[in-house]
Amino acid sequence: MIKSSILPDTKKKIDSIIFDLGGVLLDVDQQKTINSFKELGVEDFDVLYNRLMKSDLFDRFEKGFTNEREFRDELRRILGDRLTDEQIDRAWNAMLLDFPPERLELLGTLTKHYRLFLLSNTNPIHSEAFEKILLKRFGVNSLSMFFEKVYYSHQLGIKKPDKKIFEFVIKENNLTPRKSLFIDDTLEHVESARSTGLNAVHLTWDMTVTGLFNLSGE
Repeated sequence: MIKSSILPDTKKKIDSIIFDLGGVLLDVDQQKTINSFKELGVEDFDVLYNRLMKSDLFDRFEKGFTNEREFRDELRRILGDRLTDEQIDRAWNAMLLDFPPERLELLGTLTKHYRLFLLSNTNPIHSEAFEKILLKRFGVNSLSMFFEKVYYSHQLGIKKPDKKIFEFVIKENNLTPRKSLFIDDTLEHVESARSTGLNAVHLTWDMTVTGLFNLSGE
């Protein structure tokens, strides 16, 4: 079995790993989206973006309570009617960068030893975009090819850090929390996962998901 360098006391007991997506498997840069909207003429988008982050628009979109059309229309109301659907989508997706190939290779190796799951706060515009990135770069049709099951917040109607989303994944897949590991780059999500009994690792800015595992061990 592959040895983990992050849980020395439980490495032999872990049988399942739940991965976050953005910042863990997929590189993201929110500044790219801010810059893209500025290039479209929304010069104060950085200020507006901070306000939007504190509003419930993004939250509703990630929970699936607001659909794509409603999301775009609300942005147009705030930013101005001049933006087309295509411009909004392109700028909104600009934050999605790429899947470093070594991370996908890691999943391919880990799946031989562990049950793998994906749990991401995302939205339908982003999910369509990162699936296209995956297809264009690697010829892979869907992230689901790497996991036993994929969970997206906008399909579940609930998002991290609500502990109910972890409890749902645990129950649906009959996971034993103390034998399961969750990896996320947001501390609040990690702390919520731990409250359900899951082992959880906070992936900080100076860490990579590939660096968490010693792939030389069998």
